[in-house]
Amino acid sequence: MKRIILLIVIIGLVKDAIAQKQVNNANQVWGGYVNQTRLSTKWGFWAEAQLRTNENFVDNLSTSILRVGGTYYLNDHTKLTAGYAYVNSFSPANGAKISIPEHRPWQQIQWHTKYPKLRLMQWIRVEERYRKRLLNANELDNTSSFNWRIRYNFLMQVPLGKKLFEPKGFSFIVNDEVHINFGKQIVYNTFDQNRFFVGLAYQTTKTDNIQFGYMNLFTQLAAGNAYRSLHVARVNYFHNLDLRKK
Repeated sequence: MKRIILLIVIIGLVKDAIAQKQVNNANQVWGGYVNQTRLSTKWGFWAEAQLRTNENFVDNLSTSILRVGGTYYLNDHTKLTAGYAYVNSFSPANGAKISIPEHRPWQQIQWHTKYPKLRLMQWIRVEERYRKRLLNANELDNTSSFNWRIRYNFLMQVPLGKKLFEPKGFSFIVNDEVHINFGKQIVYNTFDQNRFFVGLAYQTTKTDNIQFGYMNLFTQLAAGNAYRSLHVARVNYFHNLDLRKK
């Protein structure tokens, strides 16, 4: 009987929590180009560009990102990268009529695990986010907000067909990335967002591929009890170059 009562109480609390959530839905398109170039046994660089639409898949742009970094290779499967990203975002949801710039230094460790019929990629990334504040809907303030964010990204790739990971072969992709905020200015939204992606990868070369599919981004807004669920058509091209002398 006690267990039944406890279960009823838990169900009631869960229902109450869900009922209190304010979830807004939107549809977007994300496109990106990610280049990782290896210059020598130990050194390389990262270069990335992203564009994201706003609402209803094709209504204007919501975000543009340029990200660069220097990479140090611990070995062929593990590497450290540190760099800088410039982010320009426009969100009518906060009343802004202008874009809001963000300066974002970042550091990460990335590692790959490869099997004949399975590939795994993981990274842990730390970001320092300096975002301009709004003075009003049409003007930026001279000050910036600051917070830290840590991201964990896990990707699993399974080949479809006999080509495995060879050119012109397809793979099934499952990817999840969780973002956690921390810092003095974070009050309610320690959990920032989760990105779940499912789709396909097409091998353009032995090292490069284009990934396309559906992503759900579920984010908690700064108010704490307000959430946003984005339904995203995502396309990324991953370009990997090895310029070492053979």
